[in-house]
Amino acid sequence: MGIRKFKPVTPGTRFRIGSDFAEVTTDKPEKSLLLPLSKKGGRNSNGRITTRYRGGGSKRKYRIIDFKRDKQDMQAEVLSIQYDPNRTARIALLQYEDGEKSYIIAPNGLSVGAKVMSGSKAAPEVGNALYLADIPLGSVVHNIEMQPGRGAQIARSAGAYAQLTAREGKYAILKMPSGETRMILKTCLAVIGSVSNGDHNLTRLGKAGRKRWLGIRPRTRGVVMNPVDHPMGGGEGRNSGGHPRSRTGVYAKGFKTRDKNKSSNRLIISKRKK
Repeated sequence: MGIRKFKPVTPGTRFRIGSDFAEVTTDKPEKSLLLPLSKKGGRNSNGRITTRYRGGGSKRKYRIIDFKRDKQDMQAEVLSIQYDPNRTARIALLQYEDGEKSYIIAPNGLSVGAKVMSGSKAAPEVGNALYLADIPLGSVVHNIEMQPGRGAQIARSAGAYAQLTAREGKYAILKMPSGETRMILKTCLAVIGSVSNGDHNLTRLGKAGRKRWLGIRPRTRGVVMNPVDHPMGGGEGRNSGGHPRSRTGVYAKGFKTRDKNKSSNRLIISKRKK
């Protein structure tokens, strides 16, 4: 898993830095695990734009990812490592002993032919899903459940991981990717290792067109709008602006948006880095 710098043979490749896709073993996805994926263009069920600057982009099929890993105490073989257009991480195609196939988020270091397992009988090895109660302290984990049986919700993007630091009563204490230290029930599942494609943050698209292929449209800065359109708009020449804020007036720098009475506050030991 590395990055590739392109020769500047065109303006678009002059500053482009992309993945070398060295870990990807096939470009043909498993047909039985594909679903159609229609474009929303940032619109909700009423057809109104709720997320601006979205639209267009290349066609995609959704890959059904097994975030629950509920097929326990049965070994599965890694058939291939694949590219997924819907996420930053690579995905691995597994085949279980009974013939069933499924996709999982590929951890760093997982290779074709490796055997993985989930459940209390699994060893604490890369790609295996174990309960937080059974994972050795100090281990690096990803794909962490927040509620038992709900499926992985934490540390799913490229290069992400959390560290199991301690156990206390019915809770395990993890240091999150954000730097937050938090308690999670020991009966939740987590996968050993960190997520693949850790060099994703070093990539550069190189040209505006590649952004359009991803379904992202050009963004208009608030300071160039009129006062009727944005709180930072208006003013003669370059005298507009003010404190950075959103179109609805929510401050962008240092303003806390988390609910002070949120029930999960009691599970947070120390907050994330500022």
